[in-house]
Amino acid sequence: MNMTPKNKLFGASGRNEANSACEKVLNEKPSFLATYGRRWVGITALSLVFAGSLSAAAIKTLIVDGQTNPSHDLKAVTAEMKTILESSGLFTVDVATSPAKGRDMSQFKPDFSNYALVVVNYDGDSWVPDTQAAFVKYMQDGGGLLVMHSADNAFGNWNEFNEMIGVGGWGGRNEKSGPYLRFRDGKWTTLQMPGPGGSHGAPRPYVVTTREPTHPIMRGLPAGWLHVSDELYDRLRGPAKNVTVLASSMTDATKGGSGEEEPVLMALTYGQGRVFHTTMGHSPQQMK
Repeated sequence: MNMTPKNKLFGASGRNEANSACEKVLNEKPSFLATYGRRWVGITALSLVFAGSLSAAAIKTLIVDGQTNPSHDLKAVTAEMKTILESSGLFTVDVATSPAKGRDMSQFKPDFSNYALVVVNYDGDSWVPDTQAAFVKYMQDGGGLLVMHSADNAFGNWNEFNEMIGVGGWGGRNEKSGPYLRFRDGKWTTLQMPGPGGSHGAPRPYVVTTREPTHPIMRGLPAGWLHVSDELYDRLRGPAKNVTVLASSMTDATKGGSGEEEPVLMALTYGQGRVFHTTMGHSPQQMK
């Protein structure tokens, strides 16, 4: 993993020392939140440069949804993501909705090859082998993938998907699923140890710390900014291959978090394909 450049936000441990200061700003100056909350749109647009060049031709995008756990408003999240992408003027967006949980999935076979980018907003029943194979081929051949929030809970037993996303949570994941990603001595490393695969403390505002400021996705974003109250995923685990952690956030052990810096924005490769993985965005409120 690349060494993280030092700047005044970070102590020797890599822990973000700006949390209390930024949270004070949140309390005193609501305009700070209004300004940096809109960065989500910028992050989303910038993160998608891996899917194709920003030329006059629109990037054909497919959002896959249809199933998730009851804590997520699937339709609202898909609608907000579609709005964000289309309003940029860079994307045309279709939606493929699977059958409901427990229904026959045999005919759910989106033609991934028609798209430069697939956005997974799905956490439910396994896709049939033909659909899985088609998606693996799509990625190996150079497809683009955006995995958002609870989508990294999906497909805990699908090895190829877990390699695509690097680390994930829930879905039966445990120490057999792979290591944690941990920030140690200025760099990201893997740590294999017993423990859960996926958890989060109570939703709260948290500081997002840029770890790769020269990466195209992060270029132009602040060294640290305050995200609105959201779930901060921690203890994600998986193969953790070909991962660049673009940004992280310090969890609060007193609120049920791991007490560690946890990845929140990641870039990965799988075959010739490119992946952007964000754990942020529980609902349209956070996405906005």
